[in-house]
Amino acid sequence: MGPTERAGRKEWIALGVLALPLLLVSMDVSVLYFAVPYISADLGVSATEQLWIFDIYGFVLAGLLITMGSLGDRIGRRRLLIFGAVAFGLASVAAAYAQSPEQLIAARAVLGIGGATLMPSTLALIRNMFHDAQQRAKAIAFWSAVMMGGISLGPVLGGFLLEHFWWGSVFLINTPAMLLLLVLAPMLLPEFKAPTGGRFDLIGSLLSLAAVLPVIWGIKELAANGASALPVVAIVAGLVFGVMFVQRQRTAAYPMIELGMFRNMAFSGSLVANTVGTLALVGNAVFMTQYLQLVHGLSPFKAALWSLAPSVVVGGAAPLAASLARRIDRAYVIGGAFVLAASGFGVLTQVRVDSSLAVVLTGAALLAAGLVMVMSLVTEAIVGSVAPERAGSASAVMETCSEFGGALGIAVLGSIGTAAYRSDLPSGVAAPVREGLPAATAAAAHLPGQVAETVLATARHAFTHSMNVVAVVGCVLLLVTAVVATTTLRGTAASPELVPVSEEEDDTELQPVA
Repeated sequence: MGPTERAGRKEWIALGVLALPLLLVSMDVSVLYFAVPYISADLGVSATEQLWIFDIYGFVLAGLLITMGSLGDRIGRRRLLIFGAVAFGLASVAAAYAQSPEQLIAARAVLGIGGATLMPSTLALIRNMFHDAQQRAKAIAFWSAVMMGGISLGPVLGGFLLEHFWWGSVFLINTPAMLLLLVLAPMLLPEFKAPTGGRFDLIGSLLSLAAVLPVIWGIKELAANGASALPVVAIVAGLVFGVMFVQRQRTAAYPMIELGMFRNMAFSGSLVANTVGTLALVGNAVFMTQYLQLVHGLSPFKAALWSLAPSVVVGGAAPLAASLARRIDRAYVIGGAFVLAASGFGVLTQVRVDSSLAVVLTGAALLAAGLVMVMSLVTEAIVGSVAPERAGSASAVMETCSEFGGALGIAVLGSIGTAAYRSDLPSGVAAPVREGLPAATAAAAHLPGQVAETVLATARHAFTHSMNVVAVVGCVLLLVTAVVATTTLRGTAASPELVPVSEEEDDTELQPVA
């Protein structure tokens, strides 16, 4: 397909095929929320093992995104997608029938490897199939909606399956979809790879892994357990390896990432906007989940169902953003979307212990709708601002920044919330109550009736206050980002010509591979 040719029916059907792995990978982040108690009872999982069952998937995925994005540029995006589907399907079966915590952790690690191949491959293939900017914007809006839908749907589907089947069913749902992908991908998805990819940079891959993993682990550890030496050392070590990785990319004959693309403001400015958006979205989700369950007293499954209510508004956010960006400068739409999201935080500043669900869900809907608009537009800007042969590595960089944003959201907003929670508690409150609302709820279960009610009322009031403080901070952050994004992205064009490629590729054009 030539660079000016518009996509036809086959490409739009192929986009539906790409939605399969994207939906499952995004669901796998949250589908375990309800399954852990069942897994713990069946396999005898310790507290440490439980954390690794949760976190190993995200750690491996984040650490390998850059490697897999670069690998797809070299060996072919469809080939890497098929490899990832096989790995994801087999690992899902292994996880479903795991007989020990160690087996389950290993299977989740392989799921992370599969996820790292699938996510950048889907976005890179969209860049290759949709050369027309307007069509590509619509396709990426669909991509963004599917990804957000998967994250929201994961807990609901997990809760439904656990009510009717055993815990392994939350993994087995991946297998039929991956089998379908293996059948349809060779028929509907074109193959693309860089015509002169060069040797794969193994040293660069190891350095990227050594840079990303310690930083994300350190940030999450600080958020979970407070300040200590080991997480700080891990973050510093990761940053050192990050500097070494950048230096490697400057000198390598065939770099994994073309550093020149960061000089394009459409690319680098969009990366920052995407990271801030993910920070706000993930950071708020932590508080929203606890508020629905521990303040309003909803069961996990009912809380997950209610959390789907904002999807009615969010579902149309990405297409609306794409439509507006065709009429006015994309920077103004991104800035306006950040303001819309900030208004959601503004609503959440008014939430009280006895507030109706309508208030909470309205705030969440405004926040999510604005951030989905931001993410769909900046995703389109990121993949559209690089040459097609760099689409895989560019997509991987964006996904890695999203992982950093999510970790920072939990760490930064979580730490602010914890400080606000403790500051609102009366002096002399028992230690478990000061740990947070979940610990206070667990402690109250062992206290006499009136005392338990007093403890719960105090903890719920303090938690809601902390949620209001976090909402104020989030609102200010998003308003500042709105101004910065509008200023820096105004007039930028998603033009691949702004991005230099290596000399070996200067005179070649990315071509589909039969």
